[in-house]
Amino acid sequence: MMNVFVTGATGFIGKRLIAILLQEGHTVYALCRIQGTKVGSINHPNLHIVYGDLEEPEKILNMPKQVDVSYYLVHSMAKKIKDLEEKEGQVAENFVALMEKAHCKQVIYLGGIIDPHTQLSPHLKSRKMVEDVLKKGLMELTVFRSSIIIGAGSASFEIIRDLVEKLPIMVAPRWVNTKCQPIAIADVLFYLKSALLNKEAFGGVFDIGGPDVYTFKEVLLRYAKFRELKRYIINVPFLTPKFSSYWLVFVTSVPYLLCSYLVESMKSNSICLNNDIQKKIPHACITFEQALERAFFKIANHQVESTWMDAWVIDQKSPDIAKFSEIPTQGCFKEVRKMAIYDSKEQVIERIWKIGGSNGWHGVDWAWAIRGLIDKIFHGPGLNRGRRHPTEIEVGDAIDFWRVVKADKKDGDLILYAEMHLPGKAWLEFQADDQCVYQITVFQPKGVFGRLYWYLMLPFHAVIFKKMICGIAGYK
Repeated sequence: MMNVFVTGATGFIGKRLIAILLQEGHTVYALCRIQGTKVGSINHPNLHIVYGDLEEPEKILNMPKQVDVSYYLVHSMAKKIKDLEEKEGQVAENFVALMEKAHCKQVIYLGGIIDPHTQLSPHLKSRKMVEDVLKKGLMELTVFRSSIIIGAGSASFEIIRDLVEKLPIMVAPRWVNTKCQPIAIADVLFYLKSALLNKEAFGGVFDIGGPDVYTFKEVLLRYAKFRELKRYIINVPFLTPKFSSYWLVFVTSVPYLLCSYLVESMKSNSICLNNDIQKKIPHACITFEQALERAFFKIANHQVESTWMDAWVIDQKSPDIAKFSEIPTQGCFKEVRKMAIYDSKEQVIERIWKIGGSNGWHGVDWAWAIRGLIDKIFHGPGLNRGRRHPTEIEVGDAIDFWRVVKADKKDGDLILYAEMHLPGKAWLEFQADDQCVYQITVFQPKGVFGRLYWYLMLPFHAVIFKKMICGIAGYK
């Protein structure tokens, strides 16, 4: 058994890969950028959390002295960066130095398929830059270049799902005619696992994709057929990538920055240019329809282990979750609402733990929808993210435009930190005892506009938050 270091541990692929590695008996060191977070609900004696940021490698805590294999799964698509290629290259250099110090034998890297016949998008350029930097390290390198990944919670899958489910008629730009080779997340994880100290994979650069090649338009129509939906797609030549990104933002749950990177990448074909992987790691990938079946099975049974939403919208380096769960008292506006419980503390806690997403906010949901739309206009997450599970909450979960920073169900204490665009910082806390439920709103304004924003919102709070606490307390 091996010591395995996994970066991007709380991401869509990282969480699922870690679960598999632990099942295989390996010792896993999971790099988490935000101190105090966990790798989902995974609780295993062989899982060790390493807190730190590859932008500041000198501050990484509990770094293992010996690493056999490391997975490089990080990227900077969640935040706006002026020179993405340079930044990604620097982070990769820091990673290489860290792994050489830990005497790492192999690095396994997952990037995107690169079409040499088209101009690369900033995202794909940065992925190629990372690849080139990793090749300079002393470790053996295995590179997987993937087409779009299909699985419950992946950004690509959620975009496809939202577009087809919500729009009977779609006006589509030219990039829907580019080709891709969708691959199931299960097959991506198979390759990542199978490359572990596999000498056949040393030094290899492998394109990986499913068995079928489609245009993006065909992907949308095949999804529609799978879901037994009648959909029409009209191609127009004048939708620029930037306009397409705005269009996707308002239709899908994926934020603007991620949409813009994905759309730019979609201008290039994403099909396997070589079949070398079958010579080194033979494997029959499942079809697009089979991948959809697996995704919807997990959704229907509330078994989605990870999503693109797991990435926090926090710009600061080496953040600590304690700083977000400890609500400040100085320079803040505070509203405390208290209401007697109609039924029982246990039922109140259950209602708190179901808040947001498709469950709604206990009334006046149209007002929350408007606030979410405004947030989308300013490139915020809006309400489209929903929630990972209808009844379970873990620290780090996204609930619409909030992030869970404390979730103590036993004591009935839930704290949400606002990730919507605001002229300041905001927290929403719920507490329950045997007699009452408390709803606490705290806003730390930034400048004069922040204070003005608070006073402008007070009339809306009087209606929306009063209705919400009534619903939580059990009054209809």
